Amino acid sequence: MSNATSFGTRLRDAIATTSPLCVGVDPSSALLSQWGLDDSAAGVEAMGRRVIEAVAGIAAAIKPQVAFFERHGALGLGALERVLDEARHAGILVVGDAKRGDIDSTMSAYGDAWLSEESPLRVDALTVTAYMGLGAMDAIFDQARAGGRGIFVVVASSNPEGRMLQEARTVDGDSVEESLLKELGGRNSAEVSAKSAAFGSLGAVVGATRSAGTLPLSDLHGPFLVPGVGAQGATPSDVGALFAGCAPHSVLVNASRSILSAGPGTREIRLAAETLANELQEALG
Repeated sequence: MSNATSFGTRLRDAIATTSPLCVGVDPSSALLSQWGLDDSAAGVEAMGRRVIEAVAGIAAAIKPQVAFFERHGALGLGALERVLDEARHAGILVVGDAKRGDIDSTMSAYGDAWLSEESPLRVDALTVTAYMGLGAMDAIFDQARAGGRGIFVVVASSNPEGRMLQEARTVDGDSVEESLLKELGGRNSAEVSAKSAAFGSLGAVVGATRSAGTLPLSDLHGPFLVPGVGAQGATPSDVGALFAGCAPHSVLVNASRSILSAGPGTREIRLAAETLANELQEALG
């Protein structure tokens, strides 16, 4: 699949034709109870299917939080496989929120699980953490690009507990988050040049609750996955201010609880998604 359309291009097109919204599928015990669903593999599958039905054509992507499925063991993973298959049939992109992070050989195995065309768990993009160093990700980066899929590296998360590590200074004087963005930008620049793409397929997770500060956001040359809007306190206006100057259609904004709490009715979920999608489009221009 070396000639596959790049994830960066597919995401840009999806955002342009729908919206910058990504709806998180987070079937927690509390939300399942609110929806009148059992906290079981059947319950998490039912929630996932209903979200897809409600937001297809409005959101550019969904983002299943893998942990909420994994806690139900093999049955939960089977439920996730069926939810992913439903999303593919609905024509909506899927970001697998698994936040995998390890040495190169293990990352390659994660790539087989989440990015291989033959895997029932295949997603369009996968979240990863780079505590082992960005170089340890090279194998999965190559797998993603070869298959037209993407990677979102956690750079500046929306939770305050991440500040100490992400803002720590490296020997070069840059913060860890600045260093990660620059390295990802360099890799994306090479992809853009090689494929004449709008931007690369290696993205950065940057929380909307963060201040841009010295982060070289416009130098990423790739997509952003943006948590923190809604239940965590950030607004569409915060997103617009933070990502001003970034490439058009490069910002994918996730919202989970603020939309799912409108359920269980499909109509109510859809209305909540439409409202936020419109606000994000206006904020991002």
